[in-house]
Amino acid sequence: MRNSFKFYEKCLGGKIQTAEWRKKILHATLIVGNQVLMGADVPPGRYQKPRGFSVTIGLNDTAEAERIFHALVENGTVTMPLQDTFWATRFGMLVDQFGIPWMINCGKAT
Repeated sequence: MRNSFKFYEKCLGGKIQTAEWRKKILHATLIVGNQVLMGADVPPGRYQKPRGFSVTIGLNDTAEAERIFHALVENGTVTMPLQDTFWATRFGMLVDQFGIPWMINCGKAT
């Protein structure tokens, strides 16, 4: 998890706060503006490949949505290109280099 949260810290422009145990991260808190992204390592032998969910980021700035999308997809896979939709100025889906599925949503002004 250390590598993934360092990557997310860079992509999202946040600051990590961690609790470490024997050179492994027990849990991590990433502060991004006034939002919090949390994660935790699982005990040895209990890891399962992530499936059945997406981490979603809601933004109000189109340029920031594009920046984050392109940063997160580095060495990952685009599952839906970032584009204009009927509900958003930008919406896209990707799986990052760590196998985590993301949705980036930049809503339209109401």
